[in-house]
Amino acid sequence: MLTLSNVEVVYDKVFLAIKGVSLEVGEGDMVALLGANGAGKSTTLKTISGLLAPERGEVTRGSVEFLGENIVGSGPPKRVDMGLVHVLEGRRIFGHLTPDDNLLAAYRSGGSRTRLNELREQVYTYFPRLKERARTKAGYLSGGEQQMLAIGRALMTEPKLIMLDEPSLGLSPLLVQEIFAIIKEINEKQGVSVLLVEQNASAALEIVKHAYLIENGGIVMSGEAERLRQNPDVQEFYLGGTDRVDYHNVKHYRRRKRWLA
Repeated sequence: MLTLSNVEVVYDKVFLAIKGVSLEVGEGDMVALLGANGAGKSTTLKTISGLLAPERGEVTRGSVEFLGENIVGSGPPKRVDMGLVHVLEGRRIFGHLTPDDNLLAAYRSGGSRTRLNELREQVYTYFPRLKERARTKAGYLSGGEQQMLAIGRALMTEPKLIMLDEPSLGLSPLLVQEIFAIIKEINEKQGVSVLLVEQNASAALEIVKHAYLIENGGIVMSGEAERLRQNPDVQEFYLGGTDRVDYHNVKHYRRRKRWLA
């Protein structure tokens, strides 16, 4: 469904943000893109959704293909029409509108009211809390409810692929577990492909089938989620580690990630 081939992105014609990034998301797949702050995760998503231009970024090499079409030259509205939707980091809901109006704002222009009502009820089925607070201004919702609204708003566009940028940001572990379970349910019930960007590698690897690890703007590892979970470097640097070094009993300690060695 989605293929990035050797993509490079430059900001302000100077700063190389991502270099030679290649990844794939198949139809109905759930794929995670993992990495630390500043690794290039959000830039990769903005490259796919077409949101680089407002931040003075541009693709200088490579291709982004969605449903067999190179979309590098296409604007964000066309990409949404094709079924590609991006839930931005930090939720970015319309705080002065109600949840109901937020969902309405995302529905395509010229669509039927019947279909609008069907999609809205579908969102409220996944997120009952939003229905309870449908007439409250969205800015007064809790962080978890706002994240639910951001995902629900994306579903109003009837996506084929939904990209989620740090959906766990600022949420409690229980709420993260709940939202990730709903994302998995959407994937399984509706067949919507998911590209999940996360710093919370442990939670992400629990629900995805395949994962990529990005560092310093480049993909350094990819494979089945279980294989990455068992990798000792991923365990130490991204999953909290299983073995701790007793620095009192060693004279010199130097541990490097194997892919940098």
